[in-house]
Amino acid sequence: MTPPPSAHLRPGASDASIPIVELRGVTKSFGAVAALKGIDFVVRPGEVVGLVGDNGAGKSTLMKIVVGALSPDEGEILVDGSRVHFTNTKDSRKRGIEMLFQDLALCDDLDVAVNFFLGRAPTQFGLVRVRRMHALVRKQLEELGIRLPTTTLPVRFLSGGQRQSLAIARAASLKPRVLILDEPTAALGVQQSRAVLELVKNVRATRTAVVFISHRLRDVLDVCDRIVVLYEGRQVANLRSADTSLEEVVTYIVSDPDAARPAAGAASE
Repeated sequence: MTPPPSAHLRPGASDASIPIVELRGVTKSFGAVAALKGIDFVVRPGEVVGLVGDNGAGKSTLMKIVVGALSPDEGEILVDGSRVHFTNTKDSRKRGIEMLFQDLALCDDLDVAVNFFLGRAPTQFGLVRVRRMHALVRKQLEELGIRLPTTTLPVRFLSGGQRQSLAIARAASLKPRVLILDEPTAALGVQQSRAVLELVKNVRATRTAVVFISHRLRDVLDVCDRIVVLYEGRQVANLRSADTSLEEVVTYIVSDPDAARPAAGAASE
């Protein structure tokens, strides 16, 4: 869809595919505070969309609306071109939308395989098929390029990057159509971050769309196809990663949207 007048989309940033998720004119207020002001947002199959902005820009509020944790005051949500109304996260999950929060929701005292299949372990005659569960986990981790010492290791012994990779793999195993990642590399070192970014690329290769929320802009530029910038509840930029720069993205993040725009080729549609 065409971005709002205040947004800038690089030529060629969109494609002809029907969006999996589309938000139109979404607003949300908390008392006198307007958290979102007429946001348009699109996610297409096999696309990684970076969502960036300063603290309080509206990123978390926007994604909570996408997953049904909040309802918009105005505007509409469309899935596959049809309008939907989510009353809770179960509604969005039924439509293939998953969000992985920063806390990862892993159980430290349980092993890798149990965490992976938490609440949905393969059973037979009411008993968990332990060997099959571990075999399935090893297969799915291998398919995503994740290397862990063993699936019998308690999660508390995993590194930060390994924990993040496990949580992403678990979410991806649910076969979501859209996977929202909230600051997936925030607490990781360089090597661990690279491993997580490669995992995101592997998830994208399955045609799963990914929304990548992060303050680490170099990671965003590395893994994302497009970058959407929010400023004080407004979408102020919709940039194709290949055609922008770290400096330009930072300018949009910190500048008043009514101020002069960078002249580095940005053009509104």
